[in-house]
Amino acid sequence: MYSGSGFNDWEIGDITVILHKGVYHLFHLIIPNHDYIAHAVSKDGISWKRINNALFVGHPGQWDDDMLWTMHVCEVNGKFEMYYTGLQRKDRGVVSKIGYAESLNLIEWEKKSKNIFPIGPKGIYYEAIESNPRKWLSFRDPFRFEHNGEIYLLVDARTLSGPVSRRGCVGLVKITNDIVELMPPLLNPMVYDDVECPCVFKLNHRFYLLGSIREDIKVRYWFAPDFLGEYHSFHSDVILPQGNYAARIVQDGDHILVYNFFYAYGKIDALRVLPPPKELSTDKEGRLQLKSYYRWEKMVLATVVQKEFGATKVLFNNPTATSAMVDDKWICGSRSGYEIFCFQKPSESFIWEGILTLEGMGKFGIVTDMDNEGNGYYISFNVKNNQVQIRVWGFNPMNNRQNFIFNDLQAGFFSFVNPDSFRFRLIRYGHYIELSIEDIVILTLVDYTYTHNNIGLYSASSVISLQQSIIKILPAPEEEYASQEEAQKIE
Repeated sequence: MYSGSGFNDWEIGDITVILHKGVYHLFHLIIPNHDYIAHAVSKDGISWKRINNALFVGHPGQWDDDMLWTMHVCEVNGKFEMYYTGLQRKDRGVVSKIGYAESLNLIEWEKKSKNIFPIGPKGIYYEAIESNPRKWLSFRDPFRFEHNGEIYLLVDARTLSGPVSRRGCVGLVKITNDIVELMPPLLNPMVYDDVECPCVFKLNHRFYLLGSIREDIKVRYWFAPDFLGEYHSFHSDVILPQGNYAARIVQDGDHILVYNFFYAYGKIDALRVLPPPKELSTDKEGRLQLKSYYRWEKMVLATVVQKEFGATKVLFNNPTATSAMVDDKWICGSRSGYEIFCFQKPSESFIWEGILTLEGMGKFGIVTDMDNEGNGYYISFNVKNNQVQIRVWGFNPMNNRQNFIFNDLQAGFFSFVNPDSFRFRLIRYGHYIELSIEDIVILTLVDYTYTHNNIGLYSASSVISLQQSIIKILPAPEEEYASQEEAQKIE
């Protein structure tokens, strides 16, 4: 886990990740001053150490002397290229352009113009300074993509026409022998103010395009049969639920990973954290799906089977509640009202798996980080309406007029093949929470409200059972701050 925090808790900005010789390299913006691009490294893609900063704003008078924005780093012909966004003071920072830098080792970077950089918009397909009703110009967030031997840059740009708040598009720049050609938009959804941090990849014979949307702080996707083809949406186009932002992909062997930062507490000026990555796959219809990171299994220290979970307890003493263990099957429920059935978690960080079965009607779910008063996280399964939701719920001693905490943190949708019985997987790693159903990640978030000792199930007028359940113990997360000396060891 990594936040990059210093004076502010929300210093981490847009990111790019590259894997080289078994080491993950993270580059990210520093918010709010945007005066340099930070660099961190990791052996596992989860725990990061800061090393030397990669790039700084230009000297006064240079084209990038105001701020640096989103970048993309890639390896090309034995060297490393960085395409980045820059702003200039004389433009009052309202005009974004694309710059370029090179490195031989990912550590030391040199800006280069190559006689074509910086690249700015022209009023052919995209808003330029003369045709910009919004008064700040988007031509930023580059992503390099090679297709059929041709080099393209995807950029967050805006079309010349349409409602001002709906002109956001994925612009396209073609670079051939250091000649720049601005092409029509790769994607023009005609609905968003911007399509930030675009990136594209090929998976199972289709091309997929990711974009981060400021309107609701989600990451959406589109697909096409060919890179330059017409892009479409499925009936559901959200790949990363609310709070996750600035997603970028990286190839890790046979795995396509997606990284992003997360807005803690749902606020853009609160703590920002880089959560563990997820993997991208597709279903038989070609819809994108999130899978858990393959390295979780490599981190497991020990496994606890269901019969070794320890004694269970009820928290509310509901007189209609019952709980029993029958042949390695835990059956619990309540005829009327709520009840929480829980046991002590064997580790602060863990993976909890099992099969949940609803024996009838009613409301039910799992709980984590629960104390003896029922303060903790509630994950509800609305199997009839295909919704999964996590809520933080408990007592608020700071407000005697509203003496409760009741916040919906995140929701996701899942098509239950068998709504009465399904496999779940809950990961709790530090302050990170990830929930999968039938191996598909539905919820992924970071929250700091509770860290209590109990996990378990809850019931409201339902009977539920838990079978084939295990808990895998994970190591404690490394601190987000580490010394420079420790970082140098894994370069």
